[in-house]
Amino acid sequence: MENVATIPLQRVTPNENVVEKARPNNIEAEQALLGAILLNNDIYERVSNYIDARHFYDPLHGKLFKVMGQRIARQSIVNPVTLKSFVEDDTGLSELGGTDYLVRLVESAISVHASRSYAEQIFDLSLRRDLIDLGLDISDKAKVIHADTTARDLIEESERKLYNLSEHGQTDSGFNSFTKSATEAVKTALLALERQSGLSGVATGLLDLDEKLGGLQKSDLIIIAGRPSMGKTALATNIAFHVAKKYKSQNEADSLPPDGGVVGFFSLEMSSDQLAARILAEASGIPTWRIRKGELNKDDYKRYAEAAVRLEACPLFIDDTPALPISQLAIRARRLKRTTGLDLLVVDYLQLVRPSAARDSRVNEVSEITQGLKAIAKELNIPVIAVSQLSRQVEHRDNKRPQLSDLRESGSIEQDADVVMFVYRKEYYLERTKPAESDGEEMDKWKEEMDKVHGTAEVIIGKQRHGPIGTVGLSYTSNFTRFGNLADREQSDYSGNF
Repeated sequence: MENVATIPLQRVTPNENVVEKARPNNIEAEQALLGAILLNNDIYERVSNYIDARHFYDPLHGKLFKVMGQRIARQSIVNPVTLKSFVEDDTGLSELGGTDYLVRLVESAISVHASRSYAEQIFDLSLRRDLIDLGLDISDKAKVIHADTTARDLIEESERKLYNLSEHGQTDSGFNSFTKSATEAVKTALLALERQSGLSGVATGLLDLDEKLGGLQKSDLIIIAGRPSMGKTALATNIAFHVAKKYKSQNEADSLPPDGGVVGFFSLEMSSDQLAARILAEASGIPTWRIRKGELNKDDYKRYAEAAVRLEACPLFIDDTPALPISQLAIRARRLKRTTGLDLLVVDYLQLVRPSAARDSRVNEVSEITQGLKAIAKELNIPVIAVSQLSRQVEHRDNKRPQLSDLRESGSIEQDADVVMFVYRKEYYLERTKPAESDGEEMDKWKEEMDKVHGTAEVIIGKQRHGPIGTVGLSYTSNFTRFGNLADREQSDYSGNF
């Protein structure tokens, strides 16, 4: 490398062989970067968010980089003299001449200004070595046939490791120090402070619900459950639409963190056209039943078409493949995150996802699915919303408000979920108890109660791992299958400014 005085490494690793010799590396770049940091400690801050100790080919260099970082974090000056006492007993350093090697590192740092280039090459070569290891691992595992492992299982595992390598520079993660985890927690709090919504998570657009949840939190599995006709799919769709339309590109002039994001929607029940029609009905303010029956005049059609044009830029991606296995769902989510970005994933609905392989019971199948969805949320560091059906036992109670025990195969769903929300509309059940017209007194009572609950819904938070439970009141407009804030119930929100 130009302008770099090479310091020969005389050590030979015990496991050195032909494969090891072929592994990509650049010892001179590692030496030059370490020497530059010893000369100017500020360089560590420039490169530490890009590489860390594991990216160095030589173990000694990785250790030196780690110790330097620890000392700099304590506001200590790092140079060959101050670093000596922390590494002088290292066997690898002794093989290279002891602490004199630190002085030679400084002498090799002729091009200090090129430290970023050194770091980029060190990172790139580290990824190449990991790719070699991953390829060898895939080859070895593919040669061995196990009764409980299929080729698709190997593909899924390889896809996951490739995604982690692409996103995080490593195939698998290990322990994180408390300092690193605490730093991330502080960043999350700062993000909430800087966002216009004031939330640490992704805003749903439903103010009282966001107040309870703090938004949709990264790595959370959120279950939206309800009986048929309660509006659980509508709620999930409303949230997805709000997140997508609020998205702001990081490249825009607005320096505030975006409130929205890129949304992936697995619609296993409805086709993508049906889902799009539902969203367009909400955006245009034209009732869905009129759209289905074709009862549109020219003005309606114009509003509908204009809504479609305005929503073209919304980063909402729909996959309507039926009966999708959880392994394929994970692969497609990773691919979307890698190619386009992904801030929220919606699955409608959980019971239509297939397990990777047939299980001995439905409970075990649902357990695999919920564990898989939670794993996706953690791996991609995004909130995952899964719509879920409720058992029929709700219908046999006088009080129709659902509870955790009403979840189908409730053990695994309740255990794996971070948040469980139930959608309940009293109006739906009250409509079915309408008394006879001849019974004037009962009819008056019924009408009075209907007036109280008309156009309203409840979201019952039955479980929240990191916050309070309780009930949130919402408005519900059946013509548009739209949930909204109770405070906005009397206001029209269809001015086209969506």
